[in-house]
Amino acid sequence: MAQIIDGKLISKQIKDELKEEVQSMKAQGTNICLAVVQVGSDPASSVYVNNKKKACSYIGIESRAYELADSVTEEELTGLVEQLNNDEGVNGILVQLPLPSHIDEDRIIRTISPDKDVDGFHPVSVGRLWIGEKGFLSCTPAGIIQLLKRSGIEIEGKECVVIGRSNIVGKPMAALLLRENATVTVAHSRTKNLKEVAKRADILIVAIGKRQFINSDYVKDGAVVIDVGMHRDENNKLCGDVDFADVADRTSAITPVPGGVGPMTIAMLMNNCVETARK
Repeated sequence: MAQIIDGKLISKQIKDELKEEVQSMKAQGTNICLAVVQVGSDPASSVYVNNKKKACSYIGIESRAYELADSVTEEELTGLVEQLNNDEGVNGILVQLPLPSHIDEDRIIRTISPDKDVDGFHPVSVGRLWIGEKGFLSCTPAGIIQLLKRSGIEIEGKECVVIGRSNIVGKPMAALLLRENATVTVAHSRTKNLKEVAKRADILIVAIGKRQFINSDYVKDGAVVIDVGMHRDENNKLCGDVDFADVADRTSAITPVPGGVGPMTIAMLMNNCVETARK
């Protein structure tokens, strides 16, 4: 019987540990503040932003919300980010993506100070990750490492296959697994013989962005499967990149959707916020 990895439970453990740490920092006169910038009123973005505000409130981190109209110019947005960079009362800056098409996301990400880049998207943060320097880790991949470790799953020496090569999940995931002494293969839409490559994995991490794409043909017996996808099925129920019903019995451990990787992303964002004050 596969172990179902409970992301809700593990994220709560992390948030409770952070809450305790923040209380002790406050007792010593250290406050932490996260600035959250949202452009427009995209419903999914609003849900994410509200979840981040709730997590801040739970842990004891001050959150400042900047809600800007869709019509805001790129210059106005970079001006706000630079103002927050220079504000000593702000520890972390998060600009909710995606941004409207008239704004260059890459420019905005690069405008955030690497020392306040709690999403871990700035090229300096990415460089620090790859060369093993201390810095902010990309939240979803960092959350997956915590899911594995706190579920008692050994990473060192294991054959890990990451399906997907995005800057937000696939590439930083590979870097973090290498840090943990895994042997890592990154596969993607152009990979030949994807089934054979995936079936080598002791730990298979799927961030391919295709609904229920991975079935039991891609998974070797006893593998650990981590599903990063988030979609709606034909009945409008949340599902992932993995066909859970088909794959689960073949695995030794698997994350569900929802309730697996999703809650970990915000927990690790909160960890990055606290990291700004640990320095």
